[in-house]
Amino acid sequence: MAVIELMAEEIVKTPLTSQDKPDVLRELVQILMDAGRIDNFDSVLSAVQEREDQMSTGLEGGIAVPHAKSASVDSLKMAIGIAPAGIDFNALDGNPTKLFFLLVAPPDKAGPHVQALAEIAKLAQSKAFCRALINAENAAEVVELMRGD
Repeated sequence: MAVIELMAEEIVKTPLTSQDKPDVLRELVQILMDAGRIDNFDSVLSAVQEREDQMSTGLEGGIAVPHAKSASVDSLKMAIGIAPAGIDFNALDGNPTKLFFLLVAPPDKAGPHVQALAEIAKLAQSKAFCRALINAENAAEVVELMRGD
């Protein structure tokens, strides 16, 4: 399943209201909950936090891809959060993170999860594209950019 197939305004939030890493994780999981994509907030948040405790998913260039496996989902779920001012997310390069892509997949389905991570990594290589996402006025604009409309 391509990331583009998961895109919808209700899974995008810009700007995030969080100021720190734990709050970002909660806010991203809440986006999925509010969009009706998950039923068990605590289970999904716990899985995401456990994965993050192993090693930060804050990459370079202002991007983080928090992700986890959870039996609480039956298919790949994604939420996107944008923090134009940046949030300290323990990124590899030490810089603030502005783009957050949360991925949650069922434990028995690695394929879509890995494919989505690869697609996000590819998107992240375009600094101009990332700037456009960060500067998007609203969720609709983010969806439009991600779909290439």
